[in-house]
Amino acid sequence: MLTVLRIKNLALVADLTLELQPGSNVITGETGAGKSILIGALNLALGERADRTLIRDGCDGCMVEAVFDVRRLKAPLKSFLEENGLEPCDDGQLVLKRSFTRSGAGRQFVNGSPATLSALAGIGEWLVDIHGPHEHQSLLHPSKQLAILDAFGGLEKEREAFAARVRQRSGLEAEKAALVVDEAAYAQQLDLLRFQTREIAAAGLQSGEDSRVEQEHQRAGNAAKLLQLGHAALDLLGESENSLMTQAGLIGRTLQELHRLDSGAAPILALQGQAVGELRELQSALSRYVDRVDLDPESLRQLEERLNLIQSLKRKYGPGLEEVIAFGAAAEQKLRNLEQRDAELARINTGLREIDAELHRVGRELSSKRRKVIPQLSRAVDKQLADLGFKQSTFDVALESEPELANFKSQIPLSGLDRIEFQFAPNPGEPARPLRAIASSGELARVMLALKTVLAAQDDIPVLVFDEVDANVGGETANAVGEKIRQLSAGRQVLCITHLPQVAAAASAHYVVLKQVQAGRTVSEVRSLDRRERVIELSRMLGGQTEAARRHAEALLDA
Repeated sequence: MLTVLRIKNLALVADLTLELQPGSNVITGETGAGKSILIGALNLALGERADRTLIRDGCDGCMVEAVFDVRRLKAPLKSFLEENGLEPCDDGQLVLKRSFTRSGAGRQFVNGSPATLSALAGIGEWLVDIHGPHEHQSLLHPSKQLAILDAFGGLEKEREAFAARVRQRSGLEAEKAALVVDEAAYAQQLDLLRFQTREIAAAGLQSGEDSRVEQEHQRAGNAAKLLQLGHAALDLLGESENSLMTQAGLIGRTLQELHRLDSGAAPILALQGQAVGELRELQSALSRYVDRVDLDPESLRQLEERLNLIQSLKRKYGPGLEEVIAFGAAAEQKLRNLEQRDAELARINTGLREIDAELHRVGRELSSKRRKVIPQLSRAVDKQLADLGFKQSTFDVALESEPELANFKSQIPLSGLDRIEFQFAPNPGEPARPLRAIASSGELARVMLALKTVLAAQDDIPVLVFDEVDANVGGETANAVGEKIRQLSAGRQVLCITHLPQVAAAASAHYVVLKQVQAGRTVSEVRSLDRRERVIELSRMLGGQTEAARRHAEALLDA
């Protein structure tokens, strides 16, 4: 749900923080007070194109921020954030922020991480559906309509079975594309792969060999210096008159005389013995090391050649030796596949024929089930539309199936062989038109409300926004609109901008937008209303602050 909407320096809003509630939130106010600014700000936070003329006069830029509680969101938001390098949600709170300036500079953030507009829009598709003059309306897209039809009919398994076969077919097509090349390119590819596999195989590479060869080469290159240093150290240890071993012997004899005169010096004599033992062990280890140092120039030359070969292969096939070995294995597999091209093509073509037959079968079954679901959906929506004042309107779904896979100019859709379009005829005798072609925002909003009511169990979008849902309605229809919105708010959060007291009274939270003059500037503000204030606002909407209007307002709230 949307918990907080912050707006700064946008149109008539100087600085506003709106804290929203679960369930149904209604926003009212005089015409021109700035109610639409709230919807516009939310659209900006969801990635809509910025109109810099909306920046408040006298200000260099504006900012909007929307905070959502996403703990119950079913969409794969966590993986989306990880894949796009965005910070995860802290305690289930998602923060979308957008700012832009008159100079054209604009920035957007998700949980404090810089983000693209497409990332905001992608997240927005999971969070909010806005219905009104400035739509963020997923229900107008045919692809979304098809998903809704399948959800209403419980056809997700059949749809996924078709999609799985499409993905399998795409994999086979990719394999085929790698094999089907012209003969000149085929010969060149064979020559290249053969050269690469021979070169890598001839090297006889072993995992971790590069580090070992580098160490041996460094040791061989410094052999003369290593011998010089080793012999010098041995000379100091025991091969000269003033060597450490000679001096240690003199110290030992002195300490023995000390111990003879004072038995308390025994620990000191013991330490001298340990020191002599350590010196002898050092002398022995150093002698073995010197014996291993090889001054053979041929050995050095061979190590240099080996190291140069390894470095050359790294430059060609990978940054590390493991990547070179992996490249050689992959090239060898590609070579085998190309050398067996005819057999591989036959296998792939057989697989494609089998998959195509399965796609036809599964696609036709899915189309048949969709055709059976369409009348059920139409009747359910028509019933809701009748409650909303469209007594003789007709809602329908036009479905067109593609009989041949070859007729899909690009990739076969994962959704099946069908194209659909939600259609609506508001009056008897008029032809049904696509939902996206409805000119009246009020009509469109009420159709959306009817659809949302029918699809409440299947639709996972947690926030619904209705603007002008009550256009050109009144009386019992207004009561029905308020009741539909109340029903929808039982499972999600609903925001509704309305001019009808019947709709406003049905909400669980009521906000009023006020336009005031402060320091010579017009400012729009939003206030949350308690029950007494709601009665006053509903009375205004009913026609004035009369006793009759107040009684009517209280009756609406009680109802």
